[in-house]
Amino acid sequence: MTLGYSDAMRTTEEERSIIREVLDLVAAGTTHMLPEPIKNPVSNYTDPERLQREIDVLFRTFPLAVAHSSELASPGDFVTHDDTGVPMLITRGDDGTVRAFLNVCRHRGARVEDLPCGSNRRFTCPYHAWTYDLDGELRGMPQPFGFDGVDREDRGLVALPAWERFGLVWVVPSPQEREIDIDGWLAPMAEHLDGLDLGSHVVFRKWALHKDMSWRLALEGFQESYHFCSAHRHTACSNYLDNQSLWRNYEPHVRHAVPLPRIEQLRSLPEEDWDYRSNFMTQNYLFPANFVQAMTDHVYIHTIIPTGPGTCAFHCTMLIPEAPATEKAERYWEKNHEVVRVVFDEDFTIGEGIQRGFAAGANDEFVFGRYEVGLHHGQKAIDDALAGRIVV
Repeated sequence: MTLGYSDAMRTTEEERSIIREVLDLVAAGTTHMLPEPIKNPVSNYTDPERLQREIDVLFRTFPLAVAHSSELASPGDFVTHDDTGVPMLITRGDDGTVRAFLNVCRHRGARVEDLPCGSNRRFTCPYHAWTYDLDGELRGMPQPFGFDGVDREDRGLVALPAWERFGLVWVVPSPQEREIDIDGWLAPMAEHLDGLDLGSHVVFRKWALHKDMSWRLALEGFQESYHFCSAHRHTACSNYLDNQSLWRNYEPHVRHAVPLPRIEQLRSLPEEDWDYRSNFMTQNYLFPANFVQAMTDHVYIHTIIPTGPGTCAFHCTMLIPEAPATEKAERYWEKNHEVVRVVFDEDFTIGEGIQRGFAAGANDEFVFGRYEVGLHHGQKAIDDALAGRIVV
């Protein structure tokens, strides 16, 4: 299976620089490293007060990718989302605009939509049948004479900041009085995200897992490749160069490039013929909780959300360039889905074991090695955001 464009033509100067550095590091027998290891307190994973602060800041004031544009393909299409702890309803209006609201009736607080997705022109509260349109405006109020003086315009669904960028729908899970510059926020990653052309992709599989582990443990599985040849000995290990990742830090976002063994073939080619996409897996960290994981010919969108002390939700959407037209194509994409499902199971089994081990008190701190670069960058970004040094 191949993409419908020339990958080499889309290789950017940033990507050529990544290829140069990886080839140089491999030739020198070393890898991307920071000056020294750091120690990360175990309380960052276990302290309930810190977790609440992370929820209040990271998961209430920063944008999260909650859907692919194709899930809201037509006016009337909607999805609901609950795992942040904030019930959200996301719609596409008649004007084509994506909007997001609190999925809460303005009369007595019932949910106005229970289905995970669908198509509807109106959303009716099951309690007293107050009805709202795709723009969140209150359109129906049975027996309105009992609500003299109540202004319908003030009783629409509560709006949340929402945008559609790079084929993804982004929502901040709480109302905001301030303006948010979503384009400025995503700008450091825009060239790469734009090159993936996610808007033209389709959803092949979408699933969610609820795990007994800190959301931080799940997050960290994508921030280093040091574990590949131990945790994924029979899966991911043979597919990538061992512990040869390269990072670009655009605090708070991070680009994590993981080279395939065939990158060595590029040494004999002129740079203008270098093809980045077919030689790397790229795990793009979109702060605070999303990864756009670009494989050689398809993409996964991951969202990792804390659901309580020691628990998290992992949402994954597998995007492919076009819907399978043959049984052979269906088998190909299903095989890719099965591989990544197994790899995630390997990670999460270890993560849940780490979570159970916290109670033993064996560690007061974890050590992040010099080549676990993404862990360094990710921890600093979270600390900076909690301290107010990073805002969107």
